[in-house]
Amino acid sequence: MNIPSLHAPDDQALLDLAVRLATEAAALIRDIRARGFITHTKTDDSPVTEADHAAEAHILAGLRAAAPSIPVIAEEEAAAGIEVETDRTYWLVDPLDGTREFAAGREDFTVNIGLVRDRRAVLGAVALPAYHQVYAGRIGHGAWRHDENGQHPIHARTAPAAGLDVLASRHYADDPRLKELLSRQPVASIRNIGSAVKFIRVAEGVADLYPRLGPTMEWDTAAPQAVLEAAGGSITEFDGTPLAYGKAGWRNPPFICRGAQ
Repeated sequence: MNIPSLHAPDDQALLDLAVRLATEAAALIRDIRARGFITHTKTDDSPVTEADHAAEAHILAGLRAAAPSIPVIAEEEAAAGIEVETDRTYWLVDPLDGTREFAAGREDFTVNIGLVRDRRAVLGAVALPAYHQVYAGRIGHGAWRHDENGQHPIHARTAPAAGLDVLASRHYADDPRLKELLSRQPVASIRNIGSAVKFIRVAEGVADLYPRLGPTMEWDTAAPQAVLEAAGGSITEFDGTPLAYGKAGWRNPPFICRGAQ
């Protein structure tokens, strides 16, 4: 890879970089899936594959070559015990969010590259390799879908009067807390899918609500949060506090993603 260093990059240049690297990582993931792979188990009992490692290596090399002054926190490096000192601005990378979906032959997995500044996710790129799509967002400047037909703006929608279209994690489909939460408002449908795809479907206005009850890490959410908020949606903790970054151990509390209010 020969990526020139960006001289004093502005946020649009950084977003363009994230989109390009997410697109390239998605292609690597598709290639590995096509030829076959072995799934291993990490110490936290989560799965990992060759695709996770290859995508992360490609993204890290690209980010560090093009913007060497910006630290990068990435899932597999963190799992290996590699610690990176951060400043007020840093990248958060999940090279393959939804490894279980990927390994099971399903389509809902993503590549997430997000930039945090002063504890806020300010821009991000989320690739959906199985769909050949990349979503990008920059707070205050809008959000877009990139696909074979070009670039298209996306917008979160106001919830329909008929009821909310809800997305929920496949692993928490029967959680009584979800039923309790949804009992307080009209619901038209509930669909269970994996990974950051749920954020994206809310961002592009095909769903209205994604409550997350189980644990997540900051690299899972930074990029899709930037896309969703740039598209007019919101992500808050259950008490209404905006989801922020730089928390102990990079761990997120439960949160709720909503479309436009």
